[in-house]
Amino acid sequence: MNIRRAVESDFAAMRPIFQAVVAPGATYVFAPDTNEHDAYAYWFGPGIASYIAEDDGRIVGMYKLVANQRDLGSHVANASFMVDPSYSGQGAGRQMGQHCLREAKKAGYLAMQFNFVVSTNKAAVSLWQKLGFAIVGTLPKAFSHKSLGYVDAYVMHRFLDDIQA
Repeated sequence: MNIRRAVESDFAAMRPIFQAVVAPGATYVFAPDTNEHDAYAYWFGPGIASYIAEDDGRIVGMYKLVANQRDLGSHVANASFMVDPSYSGQGAGRQMGQHCLREAKKAGYLAMQFNFVVSTNKAAVSLWQKLGFAIVGTLPKAFSHKSLGYVDAYVMHRFLDDIQA
């Protein structure tokens, strides 16, 4: 698997993954009918560093790395990940997660925080815990799950001092 910085021309292949991930209404706050402009801005807006994971030349996942907050909170990174559902379980999430932690460290971040991990997204919660994240907060009934109704979301955090850039 090759992970590289995304370029704008990658969006044509990223968009179907975005749509497939948000359509079930189970893991992301985006509406299933999020328009192309908003999806594009999420990955290629100002200050966003996006990366894609390719397998045999096919984009199978992507992530973005940003500062979690501006100014006095900018030493903590934030990231978002999406894997093509047809590629689920093949290690793309783990490889992108490890890559992202290294990129965050290289960029000078001291920690990484996920602000909104849907509690019922067991695969994501488990992966982030395996990569050293801890649940540091629970947002009660913060996510309107399409089939389960209101469910909790987690705030997850880890320091980057053990990451080799």
